[in-house]
Amino acid sequence: MTFTTRFAPSPTGPLHLGHAYSALLAHDMARAAGGRFLLRIDDLDQSRARPEWEQQIYDDLAWLGLSWDEKPRRQSDHFDDYETVLDTLRARALTFECQCTRRDIEAAASAPQEGAPLFGPDGRIYPGTCRAKDLSADEATCTRLNMARAAKDLYARFIETGPAFAGDHNLTQRDLTETIGDVVLSRRNMAASYHLSVVLDDAATGVTHVVRGEDLFEATRIHVLLQTLLGLPVPRYHHHSLIRDGAGKRLAKRDDARAIAKFRDEGASPAEIREMVGL
Repeated sequence: MTFTTRFAPSPTGPLHLGHAYSALLAHDMARAAGGRFLLRIDDLDQSRARPEWEQQIYDDLAWLGLSWDEKPRRQSDHFDDYETVLDTLRARALTFECQCTRRDIEAAASAPQEGAPLFGPDGRIYPGTCRAKDLSADEATCTRLNMARAAKDLYARFIETGPAFAGDHNLTQRDLTETIGDVVLSRRNMAASYHLSVVLDDAATGVTHVVRGEDLFEATRIHVLLQTLLGLPVPRYHHHSLIRDGAGKRLAKRDDARAIAKFRDEGASPAEIREMVGL
């Protein structure tokens, strides 16, 4: 199987040095292995995606010297595909409809069981308020995975090659139910959650090695669970260290001072960008 990586930015703001590091690393790994490097535009959130930011993604990456081996995949072109898969999970009784607001979830979680984790890779761990309700799609604000059912008798594992988490990782039912909970698979105003969409996108494009920041390592358990439930290949994962500012805080898109375009406009070269990010 051809070694295939991808870079999947969202067109919601300028790419910064952290994006440059992730894209360059994935590209370099693919080229060193004689494999493929793909570009995906994660424009799932249409309320924030902008054409001008998408164009700047292409411009920034091309300036860095990166090339991709297929036409970029845009998530907004595949909403029907996400819905089809979501319907199969519903038919298997692995989901439930939920009408809880964030305020409802906070209130229900205000008196947690002693020692129980409060937050997981999908945010506040859902307390199960709507799990036993029979809500229609019209009444619901989102569709959630019933984790207890999904994880029952499930054997799932993944291999991590990143320096901080390298090794063979097994998923357990207790781990999934107690530290992740009933994750959101879609919202009323969004065709699929990040977790469901990236799993389906990676499988559709034949990604064999997922290269991304270590802040997403914990979410990998959700992705491997979904891959296993849906009978999809489980890629190898490589979670790299993050590029941080002088105060040790990871970069965000609002940090325009470290935007790739700003360095380019000030006369920096792609080689200098590589040096800045440690490549």
